[in-house]
Amino acid sequence: MIVPEALHWVRRTPAGRDWLATIPDRLRECAEQWSLRLGPPFPQAYASLALPAHLPDGTAAVLKVQYPDEDSRHEAAALAHWNGDGAVRLLAHDGQRRALLVERCQPGTPLHDLPMDSALDAVIALLPRLWQPADTPFTPLAEEAAGWIDRMPHTWERAGRPYERRLLDAALALLGDLASSQGEQVLVNQDLHAGNVLAADREPWLAIDPKPLIGEREFSVVPMVRGPELGHSPSAVRRRLARLSAELRLDRERVRAWTIGQTLAWSIADDQVTPEKIEVVRWLLASR
Repeated sequence: MIVPEALHWVRRTPAGRDWLATIPDRLRECAEQWSLRLGPPFPQAYASLALPAHLPDGTAAVLKVQYPDEDSRHEAAALAHWNGDGAVRLLAHDGQRRALLVERCQPGTPLHDLPMDSALDAVIALLPRLWQPADTPFTPLAEEAAGWIDRMPHTWERAGRPYERRLLDAALALLGDLASSQGEQVLVNQDLHAGNVLAADREPWLAIDPKPLIGEREFSVVPMVRGPELGHSPSAVRRRLARLSAELRLDRERVRAWTIGQTLAWSIADDQVTPEKIEVVRWLLASR
């Protein structure tokens, strides 16, 4: 099996190499279990191995074998909770193999193929449908934020202090205040960027690949605000912040603060630094 280039990052760690070694058996077992015909992997999948699949009745689906990280642990539960309302349907799930069989979006065009304002129109229509009450098994946003606060100073030091201390101090202070003062708690997706919303035949747009938490609505637009898919510049980031906050009736300052906090927390992963995320934090700290 050829591993897509977007997944080559997993080779950097022993755990990643061990996971890759299990993939052929997992694919064979899933194909047998669900009677699937599988195609070659999608090249753009980054956090899991995803392949087109057909069920015995000809239904088009996608088989996902997840990399075993914590962020995606409850993806299947989130999809089951939404039950196809604004997100792809979960068709089957094998928790032991971290494998999901989900509805295939066709034609599957990503939201970022649209001009920014048209893409934001679609997100503004979609997001309220995903804000559903939920509880277990999802991790509370406050608990997730506490983990970021605990880890960020250590990852910053270990990565060689790749950005100014003032950014770290600002993000830590904001996260501490935000976590303890949230509004109504709903199911939110901390990775709903414009590459994770696809054109479908059942509905115009459907969300895929959730990394679910329970938290306030303001947090849910963070990936759209910072994401480079709809333009990476101070003006583009600020326009997304303004439109999403105003038209979804969210507290703009809380959206801004959550974006600063989570974006800096996610700017270093496995000691790899993402400069674009650090730029977004600088831009937002410089604006009110």
